[in-house]
Amino acid sequence: MKRREFCRTSLTAGVAAAYPFMINAAFAQSNIAAVSLDGAAIELEPAAVKSLAGRMEGTLLMQGDMQYDTSRKIWNGMWDKHPALIARCASVEDVQHSVIFAAEQNLLVSVRGGGHSWPGKSVCDGGLMIDLADMHTVTADPVKRRAYAQGGALLNGLDMAALQHGLVTTAGVVSHTGVGGFTLGGGFGRLNRKYGLAIDNLVSVQMVTADGQIRTVNAEQHPDLFWAVRGGGGNFGVVTRFEFQLHPFDRNVLSGTIVWPIEQAREVLNFYTGWYAGLSDDLYVGPAMMTMPEVGSVLAMEVVYAGDPAAGEKELAPLRAIGTPIEDGIKVQDYMIMQTQEDAMLAHGVRSYAKNGMAKEITPALVDAMIESFVANPNLMFFTHTSGGAVGRVPEMATAFPHRNAETMIAVAGVWMDPAMDDELISTARQWFKQLEPFTGGYYSNIDFDEAGSGGKNFGPAYQRLSEIKGKYDPDNMFRLNRNILPAS
Repeated sequence: MKRREFCRTSLTAGVAAAYPFMINAAFAQSNIAAVSLDGAAIELEPAAVKSLAGRMEGTLLMQGDMQYDTSRKIWNGMWDKHPALIARCASVEDVQHSVIFAAEQNLLVSVRGGGHSWPGKSVCDGGLMIDLADMHTVTADPVKRRAYAQGGALLNGLDMAALQHGLVTTAGVVSHTGVGGFTLGGGFGRLNRKYGLAIDNLVSVQMVTADGQIRTVNAEQHPDLFWAVRGGGGNFGVVTRFEFQLHPFDRNVLSGTIVWPIEQAREVLNFYTGWYAGLSDDLYVGPAMMTMPEVGSVLAMEVVYAGDPAAGEKELAPLRAIGTPIEDGIKVQDYMIMQTQEDAMLAHGVRSYAKNGMAKEITPALVDAMIESFVANPNLMFFTHTSGGAVGRVPEMATAFPHRNAETMIAVAGVWMDPAMDDELISTARQWFKQLEPFTGGYYSNIDFDEAGSGGKNFGPAYQRLSEIKGKYDPDNMFRLNRNILPAS
């Protein structure tokens, strides 16, 4: 061995001996306990692990590595899982190598984009966590009106890259959510009535499928797969780049929140049921019910008007005249104020539960249920997400998203920090939503804690086609940690 190589090897061995928490997966000396796709206990040989680490531009981590605990944490603090390996990918080739390795080892796989999976599917016990957090770049082309987001990008990056050019696309309502999971599940946002869901603005994706191939997927290339990823979730591979259509947009928009005391909820909601169906596509407005410190229980309406503020003032005037609001914060302000206002409440590490359903309309009977089911608990809330408009004009089977005919999503969610509160708050939230569930048909999979089993019923008439496409591109169901679609045999 050359002197330089000997010194480098000796130094590495010395550091590893002195600081065992710094040992990288590449230096594993014994078999690593792991879990197979079907849940069986398996072991990974050091040579195979070292080979994967050597092919990666990024970093392969295992328990004991300095970055391991940080990397395995996801947004919802309810989940404390320990993958056998974490592939911190730096490129699409890293993802490709990781997928091939998992297939060769028959290893359980989870995929972390932004890590916002409510049911904790971004991370797994004993498997390989493919972590895209280091692949987070977003760029925008103002000439083509396109945005390009890597698989680990966050919605804040998507918004900001587009807005600096006077452009926008539909993004979600918490800015540290990942672009990937948000988009693949459909993608509701405050602009969906005007521009459609995120998937309606998706032009193409680059992805790695279960066979290890890197594919460009769009309306011309693999059109069946392009149909499936628009609403079918992460069932079909790891998306490493998204291309979105952008739209001209003035970021100074009429927006804000109107708040009424809970005692006026029936008056406001009765008006809303006869008013919202005639709204223009520019107007996004929907009710929420919660208990606020120092204020008490309230009904709130979040508003974004994506058009001329003067026209928005006229359209909103009837709502603003109802009851006696505690606060009317509607004004012309930067769009990003609305896009980030929930970030702190839903910060990384909170413990959170959510249950939702899709409703065709808000009827008087649903209003009764909303009021009668309300629980005055500061850790829980009821909220909606208004759909309709451009969302509803896309044909039901044009994409895999199954809820085009719903006018709104209704949900109960909770946020807290103390693990001792888990059982009580989850039970209360479930009982609350149980009273609303008869008014729903299916649910929005991006906002649901109780994801388990097949999504067959929720996907409705799209499921059979999704199952066939799953069988074509992922016959062994490698990508199963999601609202899973079973592959057709």
